[in-house]
This record gives sequence, structure tokens and C-alpha cells, in this order.
Amino acid sequence: MNSNHDVAILGVGMHAWGKWGQPFVRYGVAAARAALADSGVDWQDVDYIVGGETVRNGYGGYVAGATFAQALGWNGARVATSYAACATGAQALDTARARILAGLSDVALVVGADTTPKGFLAPNAGERWDDPDWLRFRLMGMTNPGYFALNARRRIDLYGATVEDFAAVKVKNAKHGLNNPNARYRKEVAAADVLASPMVADPLHLLDICATSDGGAAIILTSMEYARKKGIVDPVKIKAISTVTPTFPQTVMDMPNFSTESASAVPAPERTFKESIGYAAYEEAGISPEDVDVAEVYDLATSVELDWMEDLALCKRGEAEHLLRAGDTTIGGRIPVNPSGGLACFGEAVPAQALAQVCELTWQLRGQAEGRQVEGARIGITANQGLFGHGSSVIVSV
Repeated sequence: MNSNHDVAILGVGMHAWGKWGQPFVRYGVAAARAALADSGVDWQDVDYIVGGETVRNGYGGYVAGATFAQALGWNGARVATSYAACATGAQALDTARARILAGLSDVALVVGADTTPKGFLAPNAGERWDDPDWLRFRLMGMTNPGYFALNARRRIDLYGATVEDFAAVKVKNAKHGLNNPNARYRKEVAAADVLASPMVADPLHLLDICATSDGGAAIILTSMEYARKKGIVDPVKIKAISTVTPTFPQTVMDMPNFSTESASAVPAPERTFKESIGYAAYEEAGISPEDVDVAEVYDLATSVELDWMEDLALCKRGEAEHLLRAGDTTIGGRIPVNPSGGLACFGEAVPAQALAQVCELTWQLRGQAEGRQVEGARIGITANQGLFGHGSSVIVSV
């Protein structure tokens, strides 16, 4: 694998997910302090801070990097704030990594935290007639689960997926999350429970869809030279971060849009947007999907996890259900997916969730994921997608 662009993950930390009703800064500071403790790095040595923007929490959330820096105690570090919807954490990581690789920083803290409203994640107040995210709610009443349901129906029509398959994803992830101290939901779920829960958007039931949550996650990134100076010879490393945008024409519908682009004049691209996210990460890391030992993917709904397995080329199109039924995606299987429990057990805390995935993979690759360990894991991949053409995937390895 390419080692010219490696940065070290020296510390990871999280504030447990839940509905705590506290200011988002509290969660981010707790996660940051946990990451600092895990790394053995002194706060005064952090020379760069990147905060994931927390858009629903006022001005302090819009300048999250400085907000967290102040809460931790001004130390003179450079600062940045990133926002890419659900891909925010990966974009923030990429911002920190780029500065380290440029030789402008040695130690960076990347932190994201959220306090979410009850119910659906809706756009901010006000009329914005040129904003497709606002329009989908105003014109169509199209909440996120409506999109998840359309994609689930597509899986049913194209590949023969069943509602029982979707329920099986929830059952698997609930079992994975039982021993995760940071998970919000730590309770086994039976397929019958999923199928008996209220229908939200046919064919998806309430237990097929992730909640909205409060939580925080943080990562200490350093140069490889700094890690060696700290006596850490073989840390978990970031091998690639993909933040690609779509290619015109988009022939598969993505949130928040409610139409696609015609391929009659310009041919469809070789890969869909979501396929291109993972492909770019593999290319940068110099590996193939067959090299991956564990994956943390964006399971906003149970059916979405199955889509991501194929988008990341962990299996061929239409094969995700077969892997699921064979037990290949559970811990102990060929390619465990969401050993953390995924968003099924955590819920969405938008600026934190892509960081939380990297935290989980770091623990997995260190052999520290007690009760949910993927034995022998050496390479892991994440996947997230944000509104308005933000894609993200992170590859980590030891």
C-alpha cells in the first residue's frame, strides 16, 4: 500500500450516543479529552483543530473549530471548521490530514458533536426556493425515510430483496451493538419485532430506520515522524480519504433531489456516485476490496447497508442479501459490516458519525473492541454520503 501519504491515528475518543439534551460542546469536549488521554498527547502540543460544523446549534456550531478550542482552553493552535452534512467528519479528517502531509502541522485534533431535535432532521427555518433540500419538504413532504423506502423498493424490484432481509440487517446490527459502551440502543431485536413495528415508508418499518441522536467523537492525528518520537512504531494509519463529488449525468436518484439526469446526450458515467466514493479510496490506498477485513457503513436504513456493501464492491450487484443470509456480514463472517452496531444502535449525530466510524475501526485494528472484536482485522473501510454531492470513505490500516 502507498505509504507516502500516511498519517497516524494516535488517539480516539467518544461521548456515548443518546438523547441527553445538553449543549453539543459538552459532548465534543468529552470526546476530545478522551482522545487526548488515549493518545498520550498533551493539549498544548495540539497545533491544529478542525471542528465539524453543527448547524442546528447557533453561531457556536457554525464556527465549531474555534468553539471547541475555546471550551478546551485557548492554546494558540490553528483552526478550521468543516461541513459536508453526513460526510462532515471525513471532510474534517481530510482537512487535518492535508495540513499534516504539507508539513504545516504535527498534531491535529478533529472533533464533531451534535444535539439533534426530536423527530425528522428537517431543513432550517425560512423560505429558500432554490434549495432542493427545502423544496423536497415543502413541495413533496419528502422526509429522509421516503428516500430510503424508494431505494429499498428498488432493491426488491431489481434483486429480489425481501422485508425479512431488511429486518435481518437490524437483527445483526443490534446484536453487534450489545457490547458497545458508546451505543444508544443495546438490546437484541428479533426479526418479528422489526416487522411488527409501525410502517414508516413502505416497505420500511420504524425499526428499519435509524434515530436522531446526541453524541460526539474525536480523533488525534499526527505525522508519522511525531508518532515515532512518541515511541509508537506501528500505529493505526489513515491510508486514504475519498471526498469525491458526483459525475454528470446522475442516473440514480440521490437525496435531496427528486429527479435524475438524462443520459440520452451524455453517456452515463462508468460508476454511480456511491460506487465512485469507494473506488477513489481504494485507488488512493493502493488496495482492492478483497483486502478489506471490516467495514463501517452508513446504515440510515437497513436497506441502505445492503446498497453500500455493493457500492464499496465488497460483493457484486445483487449479492448483498446472499452474504447477509449466509452470515458473512456478521462478526466471525467473511466481511463483518458495522461491528459497532452502526447507526441502527447509535442513531445520527451528523458531524460526529463519520468520525465515530473511524474510532470504531481504530479500536478494531488495535484489538480493543471488547465484545465485538473482528479477529485479525488489519484493513478497514468506512462509507458515508452527505446531502448535495458530498461523498466520503476512509481507509485505515495497521
